[in-house]
Amino acid sequence: MTDPIHIIGGGMAGCEAAWQVTRAGVPVILYEMRPVRETHAHQTDGLAELVCSNSFRSDDHETNAVGLLHEEMRRAGSLILGMADQHALPAGGALALDRDGFSAAVTAALEAEPLVTIRREELTGLPPKEWTNVIIATGPLTSEPLAQAIGNLTGTESLAFFDAIAPIIHADSIDMSKAWYQSRYDKGDTEAERTAYLNCPMDKVQYEGFIDALLDAPKTEFKDWEKDTPYFEGCLPVEVMAERGRETLRWGPMKPVGLTNPHNPDVKAHAVVQLRRENALGTLFNLVGFQTKMKHGAQVDVLRTIPGLKNAEFARLGGIHRNTFLNSPDLLDDTMRLKADPRLRFAGQITGVEGYVESAAMGLLAGRFAAADAQGEKPVAPPPDTSHGALLNHITGGAEATLFQPMNANFGLFPPLNDDIRKGRKGKRERARAYTERAKMSWHGWLNPVQ
Repeated sequence: MTDPIHIIGGGMAGCEAAWQVTRAGVPVILYEMRPVRETHAHQTDGLAELVCSNSFRSDDHETNAVGLLHEEMRRAGSLILGMADQHALPAGGALALDRDGFSAAVTAALEAEPLVTIRREELTGLPPKEWTNVIIATGPLTSEPLAQAIGNLTGTESLAFFDAIAPIIHADSIDMSKAWYQSRYDKGDTEAERTAYLNCPMDKVQYEGFIDALLDAPKTEFKDWEKDTPYFEGCLPVEVMAERGRETLRWGPMKPVGLTNPHNPDVKAHAVVQLRRENALGTLFNLVGFQTKMKHGAQVDVLRTIPGLKNAEFARLGGIHRNTFLNSPDLLDDTMRLKADPRLRFAGQITGVEGYVESAAMGLLAGRFAAADAQGEKPVAPPPDTSHGALLNHITGGAEATLFQPMNANFGLFPPLNDDIRKGRKGKRERARAYTERAKMSWHGWLNPVQ
């Protein structure tokens, strides 16, 4: 039998990589350090636990690069997208999940797979030399001993940034005489999708008072060695956004557009706080865009000033943790192997992609690349005009190493459309459709190569 591929990390990338490897008939040993060693962000010992949000963001595969990534993964037999679809919650045009059900399903699928062995232990250094085919998918919360060992090997310090978590509220503690269900612009094909969000409106006086409270609230203080660590722009704490200007939140997560308050339909809200369903039962809701570094007592006091949340009960308060990622354009080759030690391949957020879906997508590629290596075949990267290929190209050389920061899937990473494709495509949505149509053809060709 083929020697097993060792995969370190049981998050999105590690689980997807393990699944893809076993689809090729190659055995896997999957290492997850929880519950032997906990992290500051995880709440359970389940595989593929969702921490920062329960959303995989847009599921629109016709005009959105993230939705296209979903579609490519589905066509490649993704475990993560398959289980996401089974545990989806109404969320307008987004793919939101029941996080507990999703994690349990991924865990059960891998535990039931005969070619997968799961070991609950922490690796405190580089993998042993006899492991010739390794995927490191430890994510942004890589344990300090392993991160240090990787840093020593590469001779390059890993970059680091802070990531924040939004609070979760019990649904039955929300005052529905103030709040209402509606997705922005009534987006969605079903009634459940069109009412996937809870909305709490603010007038100008309430908004200004809320901003003052955010700015005045006591915040988590960082240790001396953390103080110069930047935030990732896609997951800024709500109070950091407020510090950038009093109107910033009204143009961000609290924008009031596309919503009509049925309790007062003739008055347009100055700002709106949205809550998104957290689980299939609809008993929990998270505050959209309200990642925070406020101290816990201050969170309760400040968030209860939001209309409708005066008596809010919290299932989880927000928090903040330090993330790390590689300077991948300098360190990784075009199949995500470490140039300094090609037996080691990296996947997921540690490579500098940002987001659950992007992390799982890099796991999908790493698993396929590693399986090809195990079977004596040459790994072939997907074309750069696919969503997977565009992300891979960005982290393995397309980005400028000296300016490298975590990146979500977006059409800015894709090769430009040629004149023939652009012809007759007027407007942003039509150009987006041109990108997705081209990508789907290329992805099909990559999945089904001509022999």
